[in-house]
Amino acid sequence: MTSIAFVFPGQGSQSVGMGRDLATSSPAAAAVWETADAALGEPISSLAWEGPGERLDRTENAQPALLAASIAILEALRDQWTVAGVAAPAPAFAAGHSMGQYSAFVAAGVLSLDDGLRLVRRRGELMQASGQGRDGAMAALIGLDDSKLPELLAAAAQQGTFVVANRNAPGQVVVSGERVAIEAGVEIAKSLGAKRAIVLPVSVAAHSPLMAEAAEGMRDTLAGVAFSEPTTTLLANADARAITTGEQARAELVDHLTAGVDWVAAVERMASAGVATFVEVGPGRVLTGLTKRIAPDAELVSADDPTTHDRLIDPARVTA
Repeated sequence: MTSIAFVFPGQGSQSVGMGRDLATSSPAAAAVWETADAALGEPISSLAWEGPGERLDRTENAQPALLAASIAILEALRDQWTVAGVAAPAPAFAAGHSMGQYSAFVAAGVLSLDDGLRLVRRRGELMQASGQGRDGAMAALIGLDDSKLPELLAAAAQQGTFVVANRNAPGQVVVSGERVAIEAGVEIAKSLGAKRAIVLPVSVAAHSPLMAEAAEGMRDTLAGVAFSEPTTTLLANADARAITTGEQARAELVDHLTAGVDWVAAVERMASAGVATFVEVGPGRVLTGLTKRIAPDAELVSADDPTTHDRLIDPARVTA
């Protein structure tokens, strides 16, 4: 297979029912969900498969459920490669979008599945608590020319904390900060030519300075966790720099809480390094859609769709 990358989605890709059919058909996937239930001391599998959606969408639940769903897909694929008698592909990169970093780190052997699950549960709790007393918010901006971002940031920041949380694709960014600044920024963005500017229905100002308390809490939590050397190259969320050691990975899980996610830079970095196939390992197709806009000539595979698995299992395409 041409050089490939595994990419892992973050919060927002969860949905009730995710992973249920795969767990029924794949013992390897079912084992991941059993591990998740045991690690968390509660049936996160039942919540993911049956809902209710409002409870699944809570940050402290969505994040471990997404990690379990992503790794279940990966383990099912690994099992299929073994059964087919072909070598599993060695990805050139494993890249996660926001919370997806934890999935990437588990996939690359940096974290154990048990530790990853407990860490994202703690991460969600800390994010929910961080910035209390400062009303946080986020907004999606569609169709704003990237050249207008500095002007937007300067104007909105006069009202309070206002930063770019996600640069997801050309002309598609998410901003984060104090609600008064976000609401002002939405109107400013419209005046600067944004086609759509919408305050999102969240109360957590992710990837902003309002997450400083969560970052410090994660620093303390991560200090007691074992990090191994990655089996493939990882990428930092903020600037797509390479993460090649366990200690760099540990620092990333602190730093990315208050820094933005530049998915455009990550995809461009992987494409420039020769990646021609991006495999989204997780529920849904969010990253597949974003990546298509950044690297339109790349081959895109959504591993959540069982009909795509033949493309990944074909012995003629899979090489170590």
